[in-house]
Amino acid sequence: MSARTLLSFASLLASTAVFAAPAIDPQFGDHAVIQRGKPIALSGTASPNERLTVSLDAESRDVAADSAGHWVARFPVRAEPGGSHVIKAIGAGGAAAIASDIAIGDVWLCSGQSNMEFPVSRALNGETEVQNANDPDLRLLKIEHQIADVPRQSFEKPPTWKASTPGSVKEFSAACYFMARDYRASEKVPIGAIDASWGSTPIQSWMSETANRVGGNGALADLVALHRTDAPAAQRRFGQTWGAWWRSKTGDAPGTEPWVASDRLRWKPMPKLSYWDEWGPEWKNHVGAMWARRRVTLTAAEAAQPATLSLGPIDDMDETFVNGVTVGGGSDWAAPRHYALAPSLLHAGENEILIFARNSYGPGGFAGPVDAFELTFADGHERPLADGWQYSLIADSVGAPPVQPWGIFTGVATLYNSEIAPLGPLGLAGVAWYQGEADVGQAGYDRRLAAWMSNWRTQFRDPRLPFLIVGLAGWGTPAPAPKESGWAALTNEQRLAVSRDSRAALVTALDLGPWAELHPQNKQDVGHRLALAGRTLAYSGGKVGPMPLRAVRSASTITVSFTKPLQALSGGQAIGFQLCAATPDSCRFANARVAGNTVEIASDGRLATRVRYAWADYSIVNLYDLDLLPVPVFELPVQ
Repeated sequence: MSARTLLSFASLLASTAVFAAPAIDPQFGDHAVIQRGKPIALSGTASPNERLTVSLDAESRDVAADSAGHWVARFPVRAEPGGSHVIKAIGAGGAAAIASDIAIGDVWLCSGQSNMEFPVSRALNGETEVQNANDPDLRLLKIEHQIADVPRQSFEKPPTWKASTPGSVKEFSAACYFMARDYRASEKVPIGAIDASWGSTPIQSWMSETANRVGGNGALADLVALHRTDAPAAQRRFGQTWGAWWRSKTGDAPGTEPWVASDRLRWKPMPKLSYWDEWGPEWKNHVGAMWARRRVTLTAAEAAQPATLSLGPIDDMDETFVNGVTVGGGSDWAAPRHYALAPSLLHAGENEILIFARNSYGPGGFAGPVDAFELTFADGHERPLADGWQYSLIADSVGAPPVQPWGIFTGVATLYNSEIAPLGPLGLAGVAWYQGEADVGQAGYDRRLAAWMSNWRTQFRDPRLPFLIVGLAGWGTPAPAPKESGWAALTNEQRLAVSRDSRAALVTALDLGPWAELHPQNKQDVGHRLALAGRTLAYSGGKVGPMPLRAVRSASTITVSFTKPLQALSGGQAIGFQLCAATPDSCRFANARVAGNTVEIASDGRLATRVRYAWADYSIVNLYDLDLLPVPVFELPVQ
């Protein structure tokens, strides 16, 4: 065949090549809002290495997809808000993707756990709020729950932009919606609000592996990396961590732990293989932990082959052992458990399955149904495990165990990989964050929060990206005397991280809910306070709450200074102040008087090296600035 013929044949092949239809990433889909005043990087997918023409209105760019089929087209800043713009991506074969009704405005990303996920329909006056939602220039993008163990360039479950209507608002984040609605009223530009939130999630799930290492979580990040290359080795290493935790809490010596010596425990027949709530009235909303045990006799043929242990969902968390070896665990209350068993774990004769199950809130235990409990062998046959279970209660003092950091929504980087990384370098006006409940009791939240903010600023290519951090609302029984509080300690660490970051603001919510409610309904005030702080960092004319600066000793008083003038509501004194020496039992309530932007605390003649304010799971407070924004939880050393 001549060179000319070969060239003609190659040209024919090129002209008849089959290309996948190009697609535009969902964050730039129909009804999207594109951030004004920042460079625009549109993105999407096509066939690997395919050349495309991408246009934003009349302006176009010729680009090529990379080897994975992902393309990016960059456009200059668009400063003028509003409009109804069109994005087109035309592939080499002529197929096109079109996104229409695109607005230029401000985009706010809202993220966190259940108090951010809390929907408008459940907020105060929720039904009326939902029915009154009708604003075509307030646009919402709700990202569905999804997880990934490595960063993704695209969403497994693509979200879609929707204008604000009763249908789109109903299940959208209430705090995020009320904040965005406030911005619509004050800024008069299209607002895009993105809801990426998931209840019960720790901050480690929302930051990259690298950021976890920076934030002091390197051991778990290393374990995740090991799991990608050698899953059994990672499971064994995590089992060692879990075992060390158990021994530290119980004093068990190695070789006497329940998973290797279960007969040491007192066992009772399990009433039902179901949620504990169904076991009787005394089990209603039982909070605590137990061991569950099932012994099963296997034949030599069964023991010689791989198997899968299926248990259904376990609420909230589990760690499961077979013949003394950990085989898996999780903290997703809705996810069925399926654990792979290597033949080396099993043996002919009696085998033991032991499950640590713990519930921390609401109904808990085994979701069922009973036919979900089984051993499935490689040859396809099944061994039902629907009966014969026993349980043994675990003392409350044991507390919450570590949970494996991969393959679950509470894992290291699993939500960052799946819900944030696919957004690419999206232009944003700012980020609103309401999270921390899942990190209570884990010291170093200020370091993790700082690493998380740096991670997201890198992700979105904006070193000045504003962050609005909601301090935890009070939750717990009000105390008549000072005592230690993990809730207050975490809120103080939120404050510390914000105080070190000029582009972050703390939004205090300690006064916005009843003491017995983990999820306060008053999300309108949360949204309003977010918007006030956001206008300070992202716009102009906003207001941030008062922050403590320092505590200084004089002859007869300790003076605490603040960033703003204060007032004590409904009384002549500010309540909630404590003076402390080094030990927790040294703290006592103190008399405090407001004087402009200071609070003067009378000396009681005892040693005081620290000042605490609102240091409780739920503190009754009356100290506000002149804008009626509350003073946050804090602890300061006395200088």
